[in-house]
Amino acid sequence: MKKIMAVSIFLLLAAFLNTAYAADQNLLNVSDNYTSELNDSVLGLALAGQPSGDLTASERDGLLYMAEEEKLAGDVYQSLNEKWNLRVFDNIGKAERTHEAAVKTLLTRYSLPDPTKGAGEFSNETLQVLYDDLVSRGSASTKDALQVGAAIEEIDILDLVERMDQTDKADILLVYANLKRGSENHLRAFVNNLQRQGVEYRPEYLSSEKYDRIIRG
Repeated sequence: MKKIMAVSIFLLLAAFLNTAYAADQNLLNVSDNYTSELNDSVLGLALAGQPSGDLTASERDGLLYMAEEEKLAGDVYQSLNEKWNLRVFDNIGKAERTHEAAVKTLLTRYSLPDPTKGAGEFSNETLQVLYDDLVSRGSASTKDALQVGAAIEEIDILDLVERMDQTDKADILLVYANLKRGSENHLRAFVNNLQRQGVEYRPEYLSSEKYDRIIRG
């Protein structure tokens, strides 16, 4: 009995220390150019201190959708980087892979199947159509490519807000909130790159008020 109690106390202490350690670390690493990568090791520690439980249908569908949506961002940026060789697509494209991995951590946590396929391929038909359209638009010029990047981040922000409204699970909210912060940073990066080309970006999906608030940081 004493041995069991000792083990239980140890496990509780370990969970507390993991959560406390994660709180002191940067879950989202942000560079000077607004690239925002999720720290896998810190994420694992943060999730270790959170309960999981059963998923609702909307929570399940949300995780599966967001895994593919984060992949879409990375795939589009990879394609546009191959076309235009712009550093912003290389940097943010790599960051998006960490965002995708973060959602997949939740898929594993809840024993959900990984819906992602090969580059440019999607299980969700809506995302497949969106990917094809965005790559086509972004292949017209560097200005169009950067505007596509900004549009992707707008879509991601809105979808994350919608998914956050559908759950009260702390672990899912933790990941979604950080993904949203990352998308806001990436939106700023694309807008800054457009400004350097003398182009004023106008939001396609966000309201002017929400867009201005994000750009002001």
